[in-house]
Amino acid sequence: MSTVAPRIMLAPMEGVTDHPMREILTGLGGYDRCVTEFLRVTDHEYPTRVFSKICPELTSGGVTRSGTPVYLQLLGSHATALAINAHKAVDLGAPGIDLNFGCPAKTVNRHGGGSALLRSPETVEQIVFAVRQAVPSAIPVTAKMRLGFDNADHLQEIAQRIERAGASELCIHARTRTDGYRPPAYWEQVMKVRQALSIPVIINGEIWTTDDAVNARKDSGCCDLMLGRGALARPLLAKQIALHASGKTASENAPQLPWEEVLVLLKMLLEGAVDLPVKYAGNRTKQWLTYLKLGYPDAVEVFERIKRLRQVNEIAQALH
Repeated sequence: MSTVAPRIMLAPMEGVTDHPMREILTGLGGYDRCVTEFLRVTDHEYPTRVFSKICPELTSGGVTRSGTPVYLQLLGSHATALAINAHKAVDLGAPGIDLNFGCPAKTVNRHGGGSALLRSPETVEQIVFAVRQAVPSAIPVTAKMRLGFDNADHLQEIAQRIERAGASELCIHARTRTDGYRPPAYWEQVMKVRQALSIPVIINGEIWTTDDAVNARKDSGCCDLMLGRGALARPLLAKQIALHASGKTASENAPQLPWEEVLVLLKMLLEGAVDLPVKYAGNRTKQWLTYLKLGYPDAVEVFERIKRLRQVNEIAQALH
């Protein structure tokens, strides 16, 4: 395992890490980068408003209010269309482009996107190459993948093709598409890939605590980490990992955000959902509470109080 302090990325999670959530979590500190929810590309160039909706940070230099860069993630199987949209995203201010080869959703996979592409290593390489050629050399092009679709038999081949096509970095979620999100994550299967590549490899999957971060780095050989659900359960996890890696604290119980402050953040997330349809506006607040229940007993009571509420003002009042 590297003795260098890790860079820590906030994972792109569809329906979860939207703009308000990115603002909240990066505002707490500890993150070096975050990635948008995926923009699904078919066969045409999207208008500016589509990019602005998924990545409002484009109007502020491609960073969150705390200064954390936000890469725009594209998903699809049409190399030319992906390249065209990547070029436009960069023109609009995206500081980096991320390519999704890991989404396990059945709807996405049925249309040949996400982790379904892991069954076609040649297509993965063509996509990365097309996007790399379409954007300036100074703009990073990164990729996120799983170990494979049904198994990890082609993991190293795909990873090497991604590097050969010109990717700047590769993030690996250490489970197959078939594994879904069931524990464990097979961090150790990433070690050979990390050793075979010259570009940075980032480890992702089942990192809930600082101990998990230590073990993921050790088992995978990767220096850098990407946090997903663990970041939602423990809002200060990125900062805790960074402190632990720096040697400033050796405790798993590094400063935990007080519940009163978590409630303030929940209200902020709810306020950020005002543009959503009424029946959906409170869903992400409820969703976050389901993760917070893993680290905060008080979240259980609050979730029970609001789970059947639909009106934003009712949910806000209940959070008080």
